[in-house]
Amino acid sequence: MTLTLHPPARHLLRAKDLIDARYREPLDVPSLARAAHLSTAHFSREFRKAFGETPHQYLLTRRLERAAALLRTTDRTVSEICFTVGLRSVGSFTSSFGRAYGCSPLAYRAAYPPASERVRIPTCVLIAYARPSRAVLEKTGG
Repeated sequence: MTLTLHPPARHLLRAKDLIDARYREPLDVPSLARAAHLSTAHFSREFRKAFGETPHQYLLTRRLERAAALLRTTDRTVSEICFTVGLRSVGSFTSSFGRAYGCSPLAYRAAYPPASERVRIPTCVLIAYARPSRAVLEKTGG
């Protein structure tokens, strides 16, 4: 017996896209169901069937992924990151992060180079500051 996968219905993708775009905002299943034009219970069942996890689990996963990226690339505090990604409790964030990544947010951050070593300078700034100044060129006869 082969399993035939069908692409998710457009209305479910609309709700998934909403989560992806607005994960920082307070989203709940009823508002996602409204975006998909389905009842709350039917939406939850269909979302899980299509994507393999509940809408709430998917939203939490998005938030934790973004938090992990911020831990790797910034020096913001754990509580700042927690609130930035749309979570409201640092304790719940730390517990959820530990379940998802197998370590605390601070241990996760410690496994990566400090953010100060990863600062990226825009190419336009590098070019502007790497260019010799006109005064130096005039002094050297260039």
